[in-house]
Amino acid sequence: MSASLDPATPETEESHAREIDRAVAAATKARSRSYSPYSDFEMGAAVIGQGGEEVLGTLIENVSLALAICSERVALFSAITGAVKPQVLALCSPRTDEELTWPCGACLQVALELAGPELIVVAVDPDGNRAQATLRDLLPRGPHRFTPTNRPS
Repeated sequence: MSASLDPATPETEESHAREIDRAVAAATKARSRSYSPYSDFEMGAAVIGQGGEEVLGTLIENVSLALAICSERVALFSAITGAVKPQVLALCSPRTDEELTWPCGACLQVALELAGPELIVVAVDPDGNRAQATLRDLLPRGPHRFTPTNRPS
């Protein structure tokens, strides 16, 4: 079982770094599978689950733009389908306006729903430059669903 992402000890911090490195490598690999004939904006994503599972996703475009799906959502939906609880989500894509490309609002909202605010999100470009943040940092006021245990009275 993979360590949780609570950086309590040097050993867990080292484990976290390995999980993030794995996610970056997997997202970079997934990018080569991108189906992006309309934009040529190749994107790949990877989820690393709490049990160490690796789940890939890739951008899938369609001539009807609204039917396209981002690589991050493909990876997240595939993780849930495989009963994987995401702990790291990495996105590899070209830069946007010379900045690293982070997940869009729809992908962030799906990640919040499926993985929670402590999900580590890593943005990486094809040259390997990267940055990371928690989902809480990227979507601090995102809508939250209520469950039987957190429903307001």
